[in-house]
Amino acid sequence: MAPYFFYYICNIMDRRTFLGIGAAGALAAAEATLEGKVPGAIKDLAKDKSLKIKFLGTGAAGGKGISGLGRRHSSILVNDDFLIDFTDDSLDMIPEGLHPDTIFYTHSHRDHFQPSAALKIGIKTVYLNHSWYDVAFKAFKEEAKKKGVEMPVIIPTYFGMPVQAGEVKVTPLLANHPTDNVMEESQIYLLEKDGVRLLYATDTSGIPGRSARCIGIDKHREGYGITALIMEATMADADDYRLYCHSSTATVANTVRVLQKTKRLHMPKGQKVYITHIASSLHPSDINATLPEPLRAAHDGLEVVFQAP
Repeated sequence: MAPYFFYYICNIMDRRTFLGIGAAGALAAAEATLEGKVPGAIKDLAKDKSLKIKFLGTGAAGGKGISGLGRRHSSILVNDDFLIDFTDDSLDMIPEGLHPDTIFYTHSHRDHFQPSAALKIGIKTVYLNHSWYDVAFKAFKEEAKKKGVEMPVIIPTYFGMPVQAGEVKVTPLLANHPTDNVMEESQIYLLEKDGVRLLYATDTSGIPGRSARCIGIDKHREGYGITALIMEATMADADDYRLYCHSSTATVANTVRVLQKTKRLHMPKGQKVYITHIASSLHPSDINATLPEPLRAAHDGLEVVFQAP
C-alpha cells in the first residue's frame, strides 16, 4: 500500500494538499479508495476499446433559460454510467430506463452544480474537489432534508489521484477557472477505458501546466498523451475578456495543433475534437462552418463513441 500511496498516478503529490490533510489523513484516503472502503475502488479495466459520451448540455452559463432557447448547461453522461456536472435544465436528457447514481463535479458554479437536480435523479455518490467539500456537503444536506430523501455519499477528490467509476478510470486534474471561493480548485478530468484516454476540459482557460504534465501531454515530460479531447470554447473571440477563466475556439485549435505537432494526440482516423460550453451569443449561428479541422461543435443530445487508436 505505502509505495502506491506515495506514487499516485503522476508520481507526485500536491504538497499543499498533503500538508492540509496530514500524512495520516492522506494515507487513510488512499487506503479507502484503493481497498474499496468507499465507492470508486480501482479495479481492472474492461477490454472494450471504446468510450461512449452523451452530451446532455453544451452551453455556458444561462443555459436554455425561460424562453427555452439556446443550449442546456454543459454536462455529459459517460458510458451510460455516470455524470460529469448536471443541472435541472438537463433532466429531460437522461435516456429512458437509465439511472446513473454517480456524479463528478467540476466546480461549484450553479450552471454545473445543482444538488436539487442530482437528488431528483437519485444520485447516491458524489465526487468533487476536497477544497469545497464542506460547501457541497452543506448544500446537499439542506436539499436532501427539504426533499425528504437520503443524503448521498460525498467523496473528496485530489489532484492526480484516480478513482474507478464503472469501467472507467477517472483522474481529477486542475482547471484554470476561479470561483467566488478563493480556496476552491476547479477540476477537469481524464477518462480512461482500456486504450481510450479522453480529456474532458470544461470550464478552464487552457490546460494548466501541472495537469498537462500529469497526463503526459506536456513535452517537458515523457508521456503518451491522449486519444481524444473535449474542450470548452465559451467564446469565439480570442481577445474576449473572459480569457482569464475560459477558452476560445482559437485556444482549442492551438491546443490541438501543439498536441499533434508533439505527437501527444493519438486520434483514430476521422475522429473529431469536440468543443462544448458554448455561449451562443459569442459565436456565429453556424459554428461548424467557422471551425478548422478537426474541431466540431457538440450539440445537446449528441452521442459520440470514442475508439482507441
